[in-house]
Amino acid sequence: MTASTPVPLGAVPWMGPEELAATVIRLAAEIDADHPDGVVLIGVLKGSLFFLSDLARALRVPCEGDFMAISHFAPDSGRVRIVKDLDIDITGRAVVLVEDVVDTGLTLSYLLSQLGARNPVRVSVCALLDRARRRIVPLPTRYCGMAIDDEFMLGYGLDYAERYRNLSSLVVGDLRVLERDPDAYVSNLYGRGGPH
Repeated sequence: MTASTPVPLGAVPWMGPEELAATVIRLAAEIDADHPDGVVLIGVLKGSLFFLSDLARALRVPCEGDFMAISHFAPDSGRVRIVKDLDIDITGRAVVLVEDVVDTGLTLSYLLSQLGARNPVRVSVCALLDRARRRIVPLPTRYCGMAIDDEFMLGYGLDYAERYRNLSSLVVGDLRVLERDPDAYVSNLYGRGGPH
């Protein structure tokens, strides 16, 4: 089964650890080629945590990492605010903003404007998953791991109600099922040996 053929949650991973590792290595090589003098990776918490960690280890150029966290003002408002800001100065530096999923582009647009105001040399976007068909703000992702449609993804940093983040694979979840019971897939996805 490949990443292009989603399967029901709990059966076969949509994208397993080997495919994720190959995707990260490909993206790191692209970033290396564009940033021979080094780069600052900025992850958007919490979803990008595992992705950014693996990406940083795969880079062959000097890199520094930091995180930002945002919070929505009101559900479905599209308005956000920064709740955890950078600890480093990005003035005059090349920055890659690392996202788990780019969807409508509203949050990404806000973050890019915030980072751009801090005078970096340039800011590029690296997304593990890009849901471009839902884009409201037409922002490109310079580095894209995989394009997706409307699948609700879990694992490798992606969660529902803080569950499933630590899965080493990406799996497809049914949002309606999760809304009824956030723990609906726990027994299917976690065995005695821990998350897989």
